[in-house]
Amino acid sequence: MTTIQAALNGALVGGLFVVMAVGLSVTWGMMKIINLAHFGMILIGAYLTFQITTSWGLDPILTLVITVPTLFAFGALLQWALDRFSVVEFGSLLVTFGILIITMQVVTNIWSADFQRLAAEANPYATQSVSLGRFVFPMSTLLAFAAAVVIVGGAHLALQRTFPGRAMRAFAQDKDVASAFGIDHRRLGMLLAGVSAASAAVAGMLLALGRSLTPTAPFELIGTVFAVVILGGIGHVVGTLAAGVLIGMVSAVVASVWSPSLSPFVVFSVIVLALLFRPHGLFARGGVR
Repeated sequence: MTTIQAALNGALVGGLFVVMAVGLSVTWGMMKIINLAHFGMILIGAYLTFQITTSWGLDPILTLVITVPTLFAFGALLQWALDRFSVVEFGSLLVTFGILIITMQVVTNIWSADFQRLAAEANPYATQSVSLGRFVFPMSTLLAFAAAVVIVGGAHLALQRTFPGRAMRAFAQDKDVASAFGIDHRRLGMLLAGVSAASAAVAGMLLALGRSLTPTAPFELIGTVFAVVILGGIGHVVGTLAAGVLIGMVSAVVASVWSPSLSPFVVFSVIVLALLFRPHGLFARGGVR
């Protein structure tokens, strides 16, 4: 029973990894931009949630009204700059890593390097839980999993059913042919980058709900989030959901049955073995989905 509880809780925690990874995966798959600044935007979203909730007494979820459009604008502006200076895939890795470091330093200067956490009276989700029979699920992880399902489902439908989504997929397949048919890749790129940054705002809010915040948090998240992106298949939103849940479950079960210190070893061993046989990800079939 304990193992089942751990697996279910791990799947829910995996939802947080999914929300963090989906924007990174899609921008990488479509625009060939490896945007490490995405982790900085998650960090900014988390600290803005903390600050707004603490200062104004606003419900943490309602802070999205402020953080989502703010980070959307920042993400679109960053993409405009990358496109303006013709930054290529490897170059984007270096440039956005520099932006991530700058972001972490700015956060440290404003909020200090000390741990910050939402007070219990300002964050009711930290102490709430839902019971189903013998199983108990923390509200913060349930919200993360629900957000992951909604974001992945919405992104999948947008890519498959809307004109901008189909145009983005066409550009990802062959940018020269897409441009010849009148697709404005610059505007589409800014739109996609803005939406990706908006998902980072949601991830930051969820991070603030369930964890203590520190400016070095991106370094703790990068390995797991990249594992979700690569295992799910770069650019495959549905694969990202499956990979995040799988990684969360494996990590939680290993921590429960053996030791928490073994979780990273087992998780990344599984990922290495999986990618030896499925180098494009477990769920990749070609194209962006």
